[in-house]
Amino acid sequence: MAGKNWQAGGKSLIPALAVACVIASLAPAGLAWGELSGGFAPSSYIGSLDPETIWEILIGSIVVASFLAAVGLWVLSALRKVKRSQLRRNAFISSALNNLSQGVVMTDPRGRVIFCNDRYLEIYGLARSDVPPNMTGPELLETRRKRGLLDVSDGDFRARGASPEGLVTGLPGGRWVLARYFPLPNGGSVATHEDCTEQRRLSRKLASTTQFLESVLDNVPVCVAAKNIDDGRYIFANRAFERFSRFSRDYIVGRRADQIFRPDTAASIAAADRSALNAPEGHYRSELPVERGTETRIIASNRVIVRNENNEPEFLIALFDDVTERRSLSRELESTKKFLELVVDNIPVSLIVERVSDGKYLLANRSAERILNRRREDVTGLTAADIFNPREAKLIVARDEAAIRKRGLLAEEHPISTKDGLRLFLTRRMTVLDDAGEPQYLIKTHEDVTDRRQTESRMAHMAYHDGLTDLPNRAAFLQALAQMIEACGGTDEEFAVLCVDLDGLKEINDVFGQAMGDKLLIEVAKRLQNSAGGGVVSRLSGDEFGLIIDGKQPAAGKLLAKQVAGALANEFQIDGKSIHTGVTTGIAVFPHNGPDAATLLANAGAALFRAKAKSRGSISIYDPEMDRQIRDRRVLHQDLSVAIRNGELSLHYQPLARSGPTVATSEVVGFEALARWLHPARGFVPPADFIPLAEESGLIVEMGEWILREACREAASWPMPLQIAVNLSPAQFMHGDVVGLVHAILLETGLKPGRLELEITEGVLIEDFDRGLALLRRLKALGVRVSMDDFGSGYSSLSYLQAFPFDKIKVDRAFVMNLGRNPQSAAIVRAIIDLGHGLEMSIVAEGVETQEQLAFLSDAGCDAVQGYFVGKPAPIAQYAVLVGGKGGNVVEAGRKTG
Repeated sequence: MAGKNWQAGGKSLIPALAVACVIASLAPAGLAWGELSGGFAPSSYIGSLDPETIWEILIGSIVVASFLAAVGLWVLSALRKVKRSQLRRNAFISSALNNLSQGVVMTDPRGRVIFCNDRYLEIYGLARSDVPPNMTGPELLETRRKRGLLDVSDGDFRARGASPEGLVTGLPGGRWVLARYFPLPNGGSVATHEDCTEQRRLSRKLASTTQFLESVLDNVPVCVAAKNIDDGRYIFANRAFERFSRFSRDYIVGRRADQIFRPDTAASIAAADRSALNAPEGHYRSELPVERGTETRIIASNRVIVRNENNEPEFLIALFDDVTERRSLSRELESTKKFLELVVDNIPVSLIVERVSDGKYLLANRSAERILNRRREDVTGLTAADIFNPREAKLIVARDEAAIRKRGLLAEEHPISTKDGLRLFLTRRMTVLDDAGEPQYLIKTHEDVTDRRQTESRMAHMAYHDGLTDLPNRAAFLQALAQMIEACGGTDEEFAVLCVDLDGLKEINDVFGQAMGDKLLIEVAKRLQNSAGGGVVSRLSGDEFGLIIDGKQPAAGKLLAKQVAGALANEFQIDGKSIHTGVTTGIAVFPHNGPDAATLLANAGAALFRAKAKSRGSISIYDPEMDRQIRDRRVLHQDLSVAIRNGELSLHYQPLARSGPTVATSEVVGFEALARWLHPARGFVPPADFIPLAEESGLIVEMGEWILREACREAASWPMPLQIAVNLSPAQFMHGDVVGLVHAILLETGLKPGRLELEITEGVLIEDFDRGLALLRRLKALGVRVSMDDFGSGYSSLSYLQAFPFDKIKVDRAFVMNLGRNPQSAAIVRAIIDLGHGLEMSIVAEGVETQEQLAFLSDAGCDAVQGYFVGKPAPIAQYAVLVGGKGGNVVEAGRKTG
């Protein structure tokens, strides 16, 4: 404090000291002068000067000396004051710079560090001792570089630090520092260093948030656009706006509406913008037409004004959606509403809507008038007590309350008196809840089910009876079997189950028609019932019947089977025609052949299967060996399914040659593709075993598709354009689109349609003549060839030849194998050849195995032959010489190879 006071009073103190010095120097002189003048007179003068002059000089010298001393003291005090002021200024500047949030480093023109604040040392983890006096700026940078705090050169530091963006350096620990370098005019420099870790984190977060918001706006289905209030230029447009306007956002942003849309549309947008600006609440909803291309769309927009901190309009955000279809749908909805009201009013079910709070009827359709016994307009606002008599009203209200308590569907059937008499109605009550979950409405429907229940009663009878013969059906037969098993269980009682198959029903249907077959079944059912003597008789399937007979078994069962066969052996007279038929029977005995109904019936079926395999009209009793065979057949079926899926099947190819007197003169013109199966455990499985199994199980459809695709693919690779023949099963015609399949495979494999020959049997046309004929015609339209296989083995082939122009007829091998031994076979073969040529169809003979057969066919004019004598089925690799186009007649070589 004393120092401060001294400094404050310095200016007045120095003159005072000077005056004091003058007074001090003059005081002794005055005293001396007084004494001298008081009576002392000098006796002499010093030199020639007057003593008074000497005293004046002496006194003046003293005064001058005192003044100079005072001036010296004053100058010394001023210098001390300036130095203290400089020290205080430097301390203040140093304190201020050390308390900055940024690090600061200053260098002089010679590059020496003249200042480095504490924040700089703190940022880089340096101590004050790391920056000694006279350290240069490059030395300080090198110190940082050695400690891993700088990864750029000195030149890069100065150049990038002097840029507007500054230099960002990453530090250990995930921190970042922004350095800026400022050169000074005198050659020195100032560098600032700021920890920007949090700033970078916030910047990334802001960028991520901005990107997220832009992504959200880009993916909302509503159009979003923003524009400046000042100039009306768009500053943002999302993808929905792009899709709607059919302009890119790069084109939209920076333009006004009148630069994007047509004048009428731009005027509508400007008017909506003004309305939003003038709206007190700051937003404005409207619908306006917008011309887009050649069409006009209606958009529903919501405009929001964004104001700045001074509450001045700055931006306008427009959200809008194309409601053209919605407006159209609104009109359609109104139309639909009227339509639904019309429908509800005319549905045949009575509909009533009741309000729960007071029980008043709010709605009733026209059909409800039958229940209410009054016009529907007259019941609105009334309750059940106002409409019905007290007893009926009490019952109705009780049921209504029960439905309301249940809060769900409540259905019941009860009779109601109507003008048509007492009818049975199905009443459904459904409670409708409000938003709070409380019952609000009760919907009641009344449906007259009198006729339905009568029909269901008849249907219940039909469910367990055959509709044609009125015999019990399979379900009823199984129930009867279960009852017999229950009655005989634990006793010595036996009974037999008979499966009876009617012979020739399919042929009768084909020859005489379905109606004749139905009449025959009715007559057969009557004879079976008479033969059973009141026992259980059932129709299990189309031509299969089931019977149950008790007594000593199997004698009683065999006796009944013979009685049935005798009863059906007599001809049937139906519509003036004599019909002959017979039966084949399989028998299973309880308890020896099965403990339950399903097993007994299955075993009786297995016995029937064995009987039919033996001969038509025979009787077979179940043997466990049959079960083994059936199981083996099932296993084989499963293995076949796996083989088809896993590609275990293969194709062999049998040559088809033009008919010549000898093999050497018979030229190969094509091959027939034949499936072969090499089982991994069973070995080679004959086609006669697995082809029928595939047809019975339906696997033939999947197998046939594979055979067709593989054969076409193989044939398409042959250099020689030979024919490829593939058999099609009737099942392939009955299931799926066989025409579409053939077309797709031809396109897929690239095989020319004219090289593909599809072989069918008459079964294709027997199943459904009209449909089969239509499919064959569509196949011909593809350009493929169609031939009839096994001609002569059926009884109606001539009618098929008349209905469809086959490209080829294949004579059944049964006729060919008897050539030379049976003159009838020779005559039949010649007749078929003449018939085919007369219909302009080529003839192929199958099963040629001898030179004699080949010579006969050649002499008879047969067009082509096929058989082991020409060539056996074999992998196509064995016939490579035939498909390779090497010339010459190589049938003999192929035959030997086969």
